[in-house]
Amino acid sequence: MSTDAAADASRRAWREGLGVALATSAYGISFGALATASGLDIWQTCVLSLVMFTGGSQFAFIGVIGAGGVAAAPAAIASAGLLGIRNVAYGLRMAPVVGVDRLRRLIAPHFTIDESTAVALAHTEPRARRVGFWVTGIGIYVGWNLTTLLGALLGDVLGDPRAYGLDAAAAAAFLALLWPRLRQRQAIAVGIAAAVVATVLTPVLMPGMPVLVAAVVAIVVGWTNWLGASATPAPVLGEAPAPRRPEGPGQGT
Repeated sequence: MSTDAAADASRRAWREGLGVALATSAYGISFGALATASGLDIWQTCVLSLVMFTGGSQFAFIGVIGAGGVAAAPAAIASAGLLGIRNVAYGLRMAPVVGVDRLRRLIAPHFTIDESTAVALAHTEPRARRVGFWVTGIGIYVGWNLTTLLGALLGDVLGDPRAYGLDAAAAAAFLALLWPRLRQRQAIAVGIAAAVVATVLTPVLMPGMPVLVAAVVAIVVGWTNWLGASATPAPVLGEAPAPRRPEGPGQGT
C-alpha cells in the first residue's frame, strides 16, 4: 500500500473510531440510569464503568442485582464474567495489532471491546488497524464514563428507564456492529443460529450462559463453512459494498 493510501486509511480509521465512540457512548446514559434504578448509588455506578468497562457485562451485572438485590452479587459477578470471556478471544486477535511495546500491551486489554475490535478489523493496513483500535477504545472509554455519570444523575428524574426503551440501547448497538458483516451466506447463517439459540435458552439458563452457548454454536457453524462465501465481501466501514461480478455459466448459485 502506498504512503498516500496508508494515510487515507488512517484518517478513515480516525473518523470511524470517533463516530463509533460517539454512538456507543450515547447509550451509557441508559446504563447509568438503569444502574441507579437497580439499587446502585452514583459512585458505585461510575466505579463499575471505570473498572469493568464492557457494556454487555455491565448490563448483565445490574440486571441480576436489580432482580435479586445484594444477595445476588455472586451470580451477578459470575454472569458478567461469563459475558466478558469473549474479550479473551478479542485480545488474542488484537495482539498483533497492538504490537510489542510493553506499555501498550499492558493497557490495551482494558480497551479491547467489541467496538474497538470491529473497527480495527474493518481495515487491512496495519497502521489503520492500530489507529482504529486506539481511537475507538479510548474514545468510548472517555465517552462511556461521562455518559454513565450523566445517566446516574438523571436516574431519579427519568424514573424507570425501561419505560423509555433505553434498556434496548445496548442490543441496538451490538446489532449495528453486526449488520455490516452480514454480506455472506455463512455470516447470515451464523447470526441466525446464534440468535435462535440465545433466544431459546434465555428463559431457562442463568444470565450470561445463553450468550456463551450461542457463541459456541456460532463458532461451530462458522468453522464448518458449509454454505460457502457469497460473491460480495464484507465492506470496510464507511465504504460502499464492492460491486458484484457478472455471473457467467456455472457461476450462479
